[in-house]
Amino acid sequence: MRTVRALLRAVLAGCLFAGPVLGTAGCADREEPTLVVLGPWTDGEERSFVAMLAKITERTGVRYVYEGTRSLRETLVAQLRTDSPPDVAILNGQGELAEYARDGDAHPLPDGLASASFGPWGPRITVRNKDGEQRQHTYWVPVRVDLKSIVWRRDGGEQATGPARWCLGMASGATSGWPGTDWIEDLLLQRQGPDVYTDWATGELAWTDTKVKRAWQEWRELLVAAGPKAGPKAVFTPFESLGDGRWGLLNRGDCALEHQGSFIRRHYGDDVMPAPTPDVVPGLPDHRKVHEVSGDMAAVFTPSDAAWELLRQFIDRRTRDEWAAAALPVERPFFSDGTAGPDPLTPGTKAVLRLFREADELCFDASDAMPSTLRGAFQRAVLEFLTAPQDTELLDRLLGQLDAERRLQIQADAFALEDLCGRPGD
Repeated sequence: MRTVRALLRAVLAGCLFAGPVLGTAGCADREEPTLVVLGPWTDGEERSFVAMLAKITERTGVRYVYEGTRSLRETLVAQLRTDSPPDVAILNGQGELAEYARDGDAHPLPDGLASASFGPWGPRITVRNKDGEQRQHTYWVPVRVDLKSIVWRRDGGEQATGPARWCLGMASGATSGWPGTDWIEDLLLQRQGPDVYTDWATGELAWTDTKVKRAWQEWRELLVAAGPKAGPKAVFTPFESLGDGRWGLLNRGDCALEHQGSFIRRHYGDDVMPAPTPDVVPGLPDHRKVHEVSGDMAAVFTPSDAAWELLRQFIDRRTRDEWAAAALPVERPFFSDGTAGPDPLTPGTKAVLRLFREADELCFDASDAMPSTLRGAFQRAVLEFLTAPQDTELLDRLLGQLDAERRLQIQADAFALEDLCGRPGD
């Protein structure tokens, strides 16, 4: 597969050998320093990100070519195999990024950048140098972030005091099942707290432990209350698309509560607002202000001064404000410093920011921090569980399989992260 980067090399090589007949203006434009950026955003989200890159070009003189894809892992692996990696890649899986760091594909941040990557967004990874000595480095910076421990509902909508009508959609292409892993992670975090959550996500706590099993059982209770067909139906229901150009599960009309990340606000108006999970799901401790979060992180795969400068631009307040200004109001990105660009902000954006800022602790998405094989097994287990959530033997079998995978990953020394939680701003 010829990547964008490989094509650019071919174009630039052609310019070097072009004679006067071809003219010089076109090739002069192409001889500008050029960086390829691989990222997860497409469609409307891509347009605002590319507009922000154009603003950065005005300051740096570097041309940025953005390659957006929903199949990030597959695309990046293919590029690495053909020795044509992007200059910068933006990924949401810290576990996957840690694998690239240990393999030498991602490069450690310079000192000035490393100090700017804080909290749950920029953990230090232990790697061995060429002499076999262990060293710790930070490898990525947060580009944008999202809040996950929230439930969306319309103003005046039903409370979960009786059988709640939950919106459930698990289908998401090759990564189907992740909305269910978010449920398990959030219930475990809210019930057991950050320490147990971290032990589980980093391989220290068995999947068969009663604390972990209870999270699955609590989700089962919510599913059963939603009706006998709710689980199986969710397996084949897209997590946001209703078809025919319609979006947002809350807009279906047959459900009233949606457990989903802050990005989902792009499908709703000002009448749909977020609430912390314990405010809506009965029986959870309400004294904790701890939230699960996710993030899109930028790492350098082809090091150069221009690549490091792009990462510096990503964490600069001016750049973030430019990105926010280019986005639609309901698609404003959230940033790790607790901002979403200048006013005016939509009510939903303000509500999410308030939860970010009032949190006592933020914990990074557990499955995104796991080794990629365990992450995939977790997603598949969720889908199988949903086919028969009341089958206790099925749950025991799935948890046993996941714990066997955990032990394999421990033997392979694949768990690279030690701490997933931090205070906002630390």
